[in-house]
Amino acid sequence: MLHEIPILDDVDARKLPYTESGGAKQVYLETYGCQMNVSDSEIVAAVLRKEGYGLTRDARSADVILLNTCAIRENAEQKVRHRLGHLQARKRKVGGALRIGVLGCMAERLRHKLLEQEKLVDFGGGPAASRALPRLLRESDETGQAAINVQLSREETYADIAPVRMDSNGVTAFVSIMRGCDNMCAFCVVPFTRGRERSRPVATIVDECRQLIDDGYKEVTLLGQNVNSYRDGAVTFAELLLRVSSLAPDLRIRYSTSHPKDCTDELLHVHRERANVCNYIHLPVQHGNTEVLQRMRRGYTVDEYLRLIGRARAICPDVSLSTDIITGFCGETEAEHTDTLALMEAVRYDHAYMFMYSERPGTYAARKYTDDVPQTVKKGRLSEVIQLQTSIAAENNQREIGRIHTVLSEGGSRRSTAQLRGRTDTNKMVVFDRQGYEKGQYISVRITACTSATLMGKAVGMTQQER
Repeated sequence: MLHEIPILDDVDARKLPYTESGGAKQVYLETYGCQMNVSDSEIVAAVLRKEGYGLTRDARSADVILLNTCAIRENAEQKVRHRLGHLQARKRKVGGALRIGVLGCMAERLRHKLLEQEKLVDFGGGPAASRALPRLLRESDETGQAAINVQLSREETYADIAPVRMDSNGVTAFVSIMRGCDNMCAFCVVPFTRGRERSRPVATIVDECRQLIDDGYKEVTLLGQNVNSYRDGAVTFAELLLRVSSLAPDLRIRYSTSHPKDCTDELLHVHRERANVCNYIHLPVQHGNTEVLQRMRRGYTVDEYLRLIGRARAICPDVSLSTDIITGFCGETEAEHTDTLALMEAVRYDHAYMFMYSERPGTYAARKYTDDVPQTVKKGRLSEVIQLQTSIAAENNQREIGRIHTVLSEGGSRRSTAQLRGRTDTNKMVVFDRQGYEKGQYISVRITACTSATLMGKAVGMTQQER
């Protein structure tokens, strides 16, 4: 199973740099998985803080430890299980007052195993259960019994909750515009863990983005499992994007993610017409063979996808494209795998999120197909995909040398405080010497060198909007 939203850090824990706050009990929160999970954690933090809980970045001082989890594939679940095992060992040492909870997709999918059979957690809540967490915590404290709420919702969007910015650098922020998914791709468990699609009212999204501008943020990423399906009355996603981009000329807008079957020319024209809508689109193809795409229930053919790519590049010159690719899906032959490599050569993505197929119980693929591609073959094919994409990305980045890009500085480089890092309009990471510039500024940077993943450059001045 693969989330449509690009995952972060190979589902390692996101120990988010949120501001600590006091409260009767301290909560430590780890987030695993995709950007939507980060957004969910920001809602959880807001709900708990309103109920008098504090937030701590030190698990050792916490009264409550929450893991917001991902069911993206088996490896992700095993990482969380391993972490829960360590936490249970710690709980046995410090005594029963510590409460451990699991949130998100794993809580919904594995509630009976985690709470009742293996007794790894004290309480759990699905992606739509954030408002119920204070009650679940009280029930767990008062009764000593496992408490759970994994009810799916057809209405919940948390539109009225102001998130605690958990993954914030003060420059960029996530804004959830919708929840759930109706696409029912064969490999994907999201519709079963997050429920049906429901869109937030457009006014609440615009208001949240306006508040972020007032708070000094320079970039927002609009989030949904399939943002192209967003609709509030007559307002489509393209119209929403137009409204948000009109709030301030120096607010950059990104979004994730876009389903190819629903990506319209209207949306592409918004990219072209609005300078602050980033010239970058994530279009998950998943595979390069039409028969495999049909088995995946993706809703488009390879030819239709390639025509979309052609329209995107015609309407939005120099658009940067990224994708998701799954190797080893049920029944995949060597010839079908070769078709994926051929499609990658044809499109030449700047970025790709690449995975072996991992069967998720309950999905259409698990019910209808056999996971019959040997693990060694999956790994070999994935290696070929990664090797090809690394080569393409390196060649694409080589062509950036000598060009000047507007980079939004997101803060210091991971390797040196003497350097800043930030992304181009086309979502390429750039590292450059600080030279007196600061986080949150738009800076003109000339690209001087590159790897397959990162551009290096030299700042040559402030951009017009910073003067």
